[in-house]
Amino acid sequence: MSIRTRSHPKRLWSVKVRSGVRHCGLWLTVVLLAAPLGQAAKSTIQSTREYRLRFYHTHTRERLDIVYRRGDTYLPEALDELDHYLRDHRTGEIRHFDPHLFDLLHDLTASLNDSDGEIDVICGYRTPRSNEFLRARSSHTGVARHSLHMQAEAIDIRLPGIPTSKVRDAALRLHRGGVGYYRSSDFVHVDVGRVRRW
Repeated sequence: MSIRTRSHPKRLWSVKVRSGVRHCGLWLTVVLLAAPLGQAAKSTIQSTREYRLRFYHTHTRERLDIVYRRGDTYLPEALDELDHYLRDHRTGEIRHFDPHLFDLLHDLTASLNDSDGEIDVICGYRTPRSNEFLRARSSHTGVARHSLHMQAEAIDIRLPGIPTSKVRDAALRLHRGGVGYYRSSDFVHVDVGRVRRW
């Protein structure tokens, strides 16, 4: 004769409740562990953001489309390529540019909703000899004796399709260095020196 025992309903309910609590506890642990991982993944995506610039040089007729920075890391090969691209077009001499100038250009174009647009380069690096040559041509050239072009900390640009007055205003709003406006020559000078305007 077999004796069948009936499970007590209260006992069954308490077993279910305990297993449910254990299941919730496990789920909460998974969620709490996954949250920082999600944050880390998001942070990794942000840190690998690419910073791209596109140029057209009005004197050499060369074009350059380049990623110069990923996240917080400047790419040495890209910076070398930019130094060569922005060389003194009269002498071919090269000087290492301050990469913060490229950040300034990147933020300037972004502020004008023109991140994918091309930047026309009027002048990048200038040797002291080229600088003096330009100064001697006319007293109205606006070429400074101690121009930051000679330190590879300045660039003269225009953005096709955007009035230079608008480019000037956007550069002034960034408040990140010098801004010169040359209406008759249709270009804007930006640099990473002290904040000033002319």
